Parts: sequence; structure tokens; C-alpha cells
Amino acid sequence: MNKIAILNAGGQYCHLIARKVRDLGVFTEIVDFDVAPDSLKDVRGIVLSGGPDSVYMPDSPRVSEGLFDLGIPILGLCYGHQLIAHMLGGKVHGGEVREYGVAIVKIVKSVGLFEGLGDTQTVWMSHGDSVERLPDGFELLASSDTCRVAAMMHRQRGIYGLQFHPEVAHTVCGQEIIRNFVFNICKVTTTDWQPKDQIDILMRNIRDKAKGRKVIFLVSGGVDSTVAFYLCVRALGKENVRGIYIDTGLMRKNETINIINDFKAIGVDNIDVVDASHRFIDGIGQECNPERKREIIGRMFIEAEDDLLDKIESTDNNWILGQGTIYPDTIESGCATKASKIKTHHNRVDKILNLISEDKVVEPLIDFYKDEVRLLAGSLGLPQHMVMRDPFPGPGLAVRCICSTQDRPVYRSHELTEVLSGHGIEGFIAPAKTVGVQGDSRSYKDIAILYGDIAVPVMEGVASAIVNSIGGINRVAYVVKSRGEIEPMRLRIHSAYLTTGRVALLREADDIVRTFVVRHKGQLPDIWQFPVVIFPLGYDNIAGRETIVLRPVLSTDGMTARFAQIDRGLLEMLAADILQLEGISMVLYDITNKPPATIEWE
Repeated sequence: MNKIAILNAGGQYCHLIARKVRDLGVFTEIVDFDVAPDSLKDVRGIVLSGGPDSVYMPDSPRVSEGLFDLGIPILGLCYGHQLIAHMLGGKVHGGEVREYGVAIVKIVKSVGLFEGLGDTQTVWMSHGDSVERLPDGFELLASSDTCRVAAMMHRQRGIYGLQFHPEVAHTVCGQEIIRNFVFNICKVTTTDWQPKDQIDILMRNIRDKAKGRKVIFLVSGGVDSTVAFYLCVRALGKENVRGIYIDTGLMRKNETINIINDFKAIGVDNIDVVDASHRFIDGIGQECNPERKREIIGRMFIEAEDDLLDKIESTDNNWILGQGTIYPDTIESGCATKASKIKTHHNRVDKILNLISEDKVVEPLIDFYKDEVRLLAGSLGLPQHMVMRDPFPGPGLAVRCICSTQDRPVYRSHELTEVLSGHGIEGFIAPAKTVGVQGDSRSYKDIAILYGDIAVPVMEGVASAIVNSIGGINRVAYVVKSRGEIEPMRLRIHSAYLTTGRVALLREADDIVRTFVVRHKGQLPDIWQFPVVIFPLGYDNIAGRETIVLRPVLSTDGMTARFAQIDRGLLEMLAADILQLEGISMVLYDITNKPPATIEWE
């Protein structure tokens, strides 16, 4: 059979590997990492995914011993690469230098995976450990300045290893590398898997899951929940599907009315709007921990839905829940086998997991990525502005409103000063943690903030150098503009919570950004998502206690992202508009890629 098996070690990009192979028209199957080798005898190739563990730890994932003796081509990525070396007699060690983000590798031998490619390749790294010594019989294929064994192969056994991730969009020739593995090494001959052909299968799956029950569907207006909801309506009929739009008070300006009008325009009017704005903000109260905030929001979504269900059908248990969950939501929530939790999505809180275990949840898009969802949306005939709506988190502005329980001054760091010394700029560290993803694991670390004269194209390299060399940092931001001179000795993180006033201020700043993006669309890169964050960094005087952060990113699927490089003049114009809002001390520009930082700050 022309099939590729992906063995899942809990990597953040496991399903992305499968999707990249599917993009070639080849069927893939994701299986447990320790699957019995006998069950893989009918596949053409095997990929060992990345994962959050270290191969030299006692309880780290292992493949079955007989896997390497099947005579089937094997490709190990990141953790999978290290495991091949570890199990076949090489040596892996914890690296003194971590690599997160863009790297340049030099191709030593342009064969196998690298056939037809150039002598140097721009790739995406996310690792702390490295292969130090090749196993017997293996040849070195590629190296980087900080990773000697960036690629290796055993020519006779058809076993390959890559320390970098060819499956992510930012490995420039990643798809060509995967293509070489699938067609040249695995000798796959048929290409008959197409995403657009999945619509009938998805609707059949919805009917099988519903089992005659009706579906009550949480809609947000985002492309994921819109497509999943529309599929349920198509599969079950409008009379058997009811949408709920919960107005949390955490949406962007005019968002609610625009979303409802969009649904009416495509003939879907079976949606109830629930005003729960005070309930959500009051429910979060003084909670500052991002995981707890997400859990509270997830629980309140279900409570609001339960209240409506009680009104709709208090004595009938003939309803199940519908959600627009896509695969990154589950992998980042740690719901895949051996995966590390990066952040809990509101559709993966305990109450939702209990409903899933009771077979009371339908999630049509659970195996899809956002770009695939958009392809489905186009095939379903949905309007372009709905298909391409900016991704927006389910918890809304709550996870863009950073909170703090106490006042703390910013501080300077010798390590940071050393990294910045060659660039003629200054910086300090803000002791307010944000979520990141490093080496397939969640990180929760402080933010380095830079100021001074630096060109935008240089920022990426500086940010990477900071994160890779300073263990307590996972995110770097740059001061675009501030009210007056920057005085680090007076700057501090203030105690601040999720309040109606802070959300309103963030909403206005976000609206300024969205208007600016529309007005200057021809001058901006093709931005995939543009979160705007309010951050309690400022001076002691009340007028300047808040900072607004701009977080424009380039991506295709949200699993990896590069910060969007915007012209300095445009950035300063946008910052000047935002600083007209009362209470804003400065405007920052997040210059961190994913990894090491997540796209959202929480």
C-alpha cells in the first residue's frame, strides 16, 4: 500500500508532518510511537516525530526494537533523529547552545533527502539536545554552526535523521525534502489523496457521531467554528443544529453584530446570541495565571451553554455539543499521547473532556489545520471574507490582557547587555511571564525589551541570540515609541487584573490596528494574524501604566510563525495613533518567532 506511517512521540508538529505528506497526495496514518513493527509491514515509509523529552531519560518514548529491521525507509525528525542515534549506538547530549527558530545548515552530501537541493539550506530548529556521535554505518549529511549532526543517513538501511523540522513552513525547501523521502526513498507511486474530497467523508462522520441526536454548536465567527457548524448544518439539516454565539464581552469592536450578519448572509439564522459579558469578566476576577484564566473561560462557556440548553429542552437528553476544534488546539493542550501541554484551549477544559468521554461531542475538523480548513471553506462556497477572517482565540481578549498580582521593577541583566553590546542598543527584562514553546515543551518565562536604533531586518537575529543564550527568556519585544524618554529605572510591572476598563482600552487599540492594516494593506506584508496585547508595564504615574504590544506574524497553520517585518516608518505611525489613547506609556513590537514564543502571549 502507498502509505506513510507517522509515529507520534508527542511532538507539537506531528500532525503537520502528516499534513505535508497529504499535500503530496499520499495517504498517511498517525500511530503510537511504540506500535508493534508487524503492524507496519504494509507501509512504504515511517517517520519518527519530534517530542518534548530527552532520549537519554529513563522514561522517554522508545520505538520497538524490531522497527529498524523491517527494511522500510525511516526518517527521524528532531527527537526521532536523536532516538535513532541513541538506539543504534550513537551518542546524544544536552546542548550548551539551544536553537529555536531559523538556522542555516550546510549540506555535506547532496544525496537522498537533499538530492537536487542547494549547498546551504534555511531551516527551522527547535531543540536543546543534539547528536554528538553518529552510530556505526551512518554518514553525515548536513551541519550548522551550532549543530554538527544536523542530518545523517545509513545508506544501506534507508534510515535518515534530521535535527531540524522540514514540515514547518519556515524550512524553505522542507517540502522538497519530504518529497524526496516519499517518492525517491520510499518509492511511493500513487498520489490520490485530496483535501477537497474529504467533505462527503466529514459529513458522513458527523451523522455517525450524532446517532440521531441534535447538535448544539458553539460558534465564534472564526473560520474553524464557522466551517464545522456549516458542515453540521449540511449533514444534519438546519432543524437539527442550533448555534450559540456567546457574547463574552471579550470580543473586538463591533465583532458580534458583524458575525451574526455574516451568518444570515449565507442563510444560517439558527443562532442564539447569549449576552454573558459581565459573567465572564466577573468570573475571571483577579486571576492572573493564564492556564487558570483559560480554564475559567472554558467552564463559563459550558455553563452559559447549559443554561440555554435547560431552556431549550429541560427534559430531553437528545443534544450533543459541537465545536470547531482543530488539531493545534489538541496538541498544544497536551491531549495527544506523550505531548507536552503548552496551553489549555477553552475547548479542552475538564468539563469538555468529560463530555468527550461520554460521546457527547462532535468535532468535525479535529484532524485538520487552519489552512486546510480554509480550503474546505472555499469548497463549501463560503464567502472569502469569512474564509480569511483573522484567527482569533476562543477566550477572546482575555488572553491578550496580561495581568499581574504585584508591582515589580524591571531589571537589567549582564547576559542581556552582553548579547546587545555589538548592536548599539539597550535593553532590560520585564518580570512578567508569557507562554512559549521550546523543544516541544511549554515554557513560561520573562520578556526581554529592547530600545535604541536598530533596523527591522536585524531584529530577528538579535531576538534569536537572546532567547538561545539566556535561559529565563522566551520572548523579545522592541520599543517602537514611548511617551517621552525611556527611563528603565522608573519602569515597573504594575498589579493589574482583567477589568472592563482594561478590556475597553485594549479593544480601542485593537481597532486602531485593524483600521491601520486595512488602510496600509498594500504597504504591509501578508500578515496571517495580528494580535494586540495590553501589558501592565509603565511608570508610577497613572497616565502611563499600560503598554500596548503589536504582534503581527507570518504563518500558514499557526504551528510555527515568524514575526512580520513591518517598515519602521509605518510602525512609528501606528504607534503614534495608539499613544493618543489615554493611559498608554509605550508601544512594543514583538520580534519573536514561534518557537520559542507562542503567537498569543497567553
